[in-house]
Amino acid sequence: MGDSWERARRVLAGAGLPPDALTGVRPLSGGTYNTVEELSLADGGRYVLKVPPAPSVPGLRHERRLLVSEADFCAGAAEAGVPAPRAVSVGGDTSAPYLLMTACPGEPWTEAEPADGERAGLRTELGRQVARLHRVTGPGFGYPSGALGPLAPDWRTAFTAMTDAVLADARDYGARLPRPVDEVAAVLRAAAGALDEVTVPALVHFDLWPGNILVERPAAGEARIGGLVDGERMFWGDPLADFVSLALLGDIRTDRAFLAGYGEAGGRAVFDTAARVRLALYRAYLYLIMITETVPRAVGDEHERRVQETVAPELTAALDEIGDLG
Repeated sequence: MGDSWERARRVLAGAGLPPDALTGVRPLSGGTYNTVEELSLADGGRYVLKVPPAPSVPGLRHERRLLVSEADFCAGAAEAGVPAPRAVSVGGDTSAPYLLMTACPGEPWTEAEPADGERAGLRTELGRQVARLHRVTGPGFGYPSGALGPLAPDWRTAFTAMTDAVLADARDYGARLPRPVDEVAAVLRAAAGALDEVTVPALVHFDLWPGNILVERPAAGEARIGGLVDGERMFWGDPLADFVSLALLGDIRTDRAFLAGYGEAGGRAVFDTAARVRLALYRAYLYLIMITETVPRAVGDEHERRVQETVAPELTAALDEIGDLG
């Protein structure tokens, strides 16, 4: 605990906040890579501090410098007017990197457990917010962190680098994929032409599962979205890619409330053949990450079994759909 408090005080001082005002340091659960803590100040202020693991800790290729991407997400969300953390200070020293952000109100959707009568309204509001995020554009395609190299001038180049990286990770770690790595690579490569329809690099959060959507219940009024958090997986790419985590292990086309809000705010959600190919490609990419990361995370036998039972069949289904539509 002493180390956490000392680190928190140093970060606050570096951000121009009074270190002696620190009254609490609370670890936050839910993250699988970075250390995440909530800092409480005497004036009631709340901040979130993220610290990456040491360079010696194994991870996936795209996970280097994740906090750079999250700071970009915070800036993009602010530009879009979407409730999300605001970056306060980014540690520039590679020996002690960190990201200090404001805290958002509410609790994760998975803990808030909205009632049936609240869910449709919240999903519609979420759709509007995601559509606003997707209007924010970047200078190129790919991860702004530079983990996989500089931003690419086209989406096919960027996404191919992303899938090549996770497949290389799968090889290196001996991940238990439902099909051989080379076979998966061939399926993805054969469908790459569908990516050429994407010409504008939009802000994609890519991790908007319910645990990263905060629900706030004001003393008076209806439940609302308090914030979209954990934007560290953000990249510049195809807005359609966000629909994967928004309907994790499911089908966004069945979420009428979300799609209604998305369309109301100007989002375009067309599921023609080319779009379905791209959506299947993005499903495959996320599920490859989810399976492969279990190895360096050393998640344990029970967690690994659940992933094999739930995620591996979805990866197979995505690869089959790519082949059927191609």
